[in-house]
Amino acid sequence: MHNHEPQNYQCPFCRVVKGIEDEFVYSRQADIFYRDEFLTAFVASHWWPNNRGHVIIVTNEHIENSYDLPDDLSDKIHRLEKKLMRALKETYQCDGVSSRQHNEPCGGQDVWHYHLHIFPRYEKDKLYSLHEEKYLSKAEERVPFAEKLRNCFKR
Repeated sequence: MHNHEPQNYQCPFCRVVKGIEDEFVYSRQADIFYRDEFLTAFVASHWWPNNRGHVIIVTNEHIENSYDLPDDLSDKIHRLEKKLMRALKETYQCDGVSSRQHNEPCGGQDVWHYHLHIFPRYEKDKLYSLHEEKYLSKAEERVPFAEKLRNCFKR
């Protein structure tokens, strides 16, 4: 009832989790800075101009959206979210942090795999402005952001 994944869907986030880099995936393995048995976190491939280096947490298991998300996994996601919020503050020196998650087409979901966005926020960054469009970052642009976060998680 709440699922919209098309038949034969080539899930880009499942491919990231499995280590696959191909034409269905903009993200690269170098973008990943955290992985455990349940979750993977990486620097997002699509950026907003004033919020570069935002991150995404995905479930390692293919789960389409929050409706299908088991409670124990939701708990793990939000514990990691808290760690990431602190890591963004420390490594990016941002003024604040925002999180958002979308479900179904009318809710803004466009990848049919549960994922949580975490954005570094800066004064007057206009993240939620209709005038700011996201763009595809270059893989080499993401490397320093992933490296900073990877180092933060090693401590």
